[in-house]
Amino acid sequence: MTSPLFPGPVSTRRTLFSSAGKAASVLAAAALTLSACSTGPASSVADAGSPSSSAQFPVTIEHVYGKTTIEKQPTRVATISWVNDDVAIALGVVPVGVPKNEWGGNDKGSTPWKDAALEKLGAGFGSAKAPVQYSEADGINFTEIAKLSPDVILAAYSGLSEEDYKKLSEIAPVVAHPEVAYGTSWQDSTAIIGKALGKETDAAKLVSDTEATLKDKVSQYPQIQGKSFIYGNLEPAKGDGVNVYTANDNRPRFLTEIGMALAPVVADNSKGSKEFYLPWSAEKANELQSDIFVTWVPDASTADAIKADPLLGQIPAIKNGALVADSDNTLTLSISASSPLSLPWSLDTFLPQLASAADAVK
Repeated sequence: MTSPLFPGPVSTRRTLFSSAGKAASVLAAAALTLSACSTGPASSVADAGSPSSSAQFPVTIEHVYGKTTIEKQPTRVATISWVNDDVAIALGVVPVGVPKNEWGGNDKGSTPWKDAALEKLGAGFGSAKAPVQYSEADGINFTEIAKLSPDVILAAYSGLSEEDYKKLSEIAPVVAHPEVAYGTSWQDSTAIIGKALGKETDAAKLVSDTEATLKDKVSQYPQIQGKSFIYGNLEPAKGDGVNVYTANDNRPRFLTEIGMALAPVVADNSKGSKEFYLPWSAEKANELQSDIFVTWVPDASTADAIKADPLLGQIPAIKNGALVADSDNTLTLSISASSPLSLPWSLDTFLPQLASAADAVK
């Protein structure tokens, strides 16, 4: 299994957090809160919006493992991974169960955008109508999901394995990702989940409204238009080279959608790939030509280490002072696992960072 946040093989979510250097704090928080999250609402909160006029059941959804038929409009929705819960909530549906945000989350195991949306639906965490939260630190939590007796499990954005898909399908119909693991765009995730929930018209409007918000915000930063970029993962202390995200990943996809251009060196080297990242030798870091380089860093001091590194420091954008090194885990999550809730939340912080880097381009 690989993580959509940090590339490379990992066996479980626990090793994901370890690779990010956050294992101790994340798992300690999970241990403290898990016992308090073992119970929840006896039934799903009623849909805050009316079903779309186009809603007709049964519906059949194709995905990487075949087809899933949902016989009637779901009333008890469970989700795995990131994004899926955001989309359901944005469509006015409060799931009976959602994963805790154990990376990039707050003290509620949630996110600011999810908290705000749930509060509007009268189902904020800590209230009687809130979703049950379960840990995914060790992978999919089959036991807790089964306890909730869901009538659909949403995984449109995920890296769900076929084995896990079959196991979840014994609990309820599963809407898996359409093709590439962790490669479903937020627009496609919204459309797929809208269909599964009988809210296709609402989903289409949600996509168009979110795109309009993005367009409006981006128009305030004309300097980023047309700039080439590479979005990667640089951690000098790990010594395992560079990972750059391909066009299959939501990070480059987002930057492309707002008018930037994926660097040819990445586009050319990832043609035909179904992976969301491309490993790159640090010895060839100087070949990673782009106007701007964007990366997550575990802390602010890592940005200085990247600039001082004899190999990574030769990346052209970094030499030119056009590095965006984000140490805010919540902001990183909002772009990496992008959704109609997370992207609008991220713009006022992320766009100025891009603009500042664009201003440094020579």
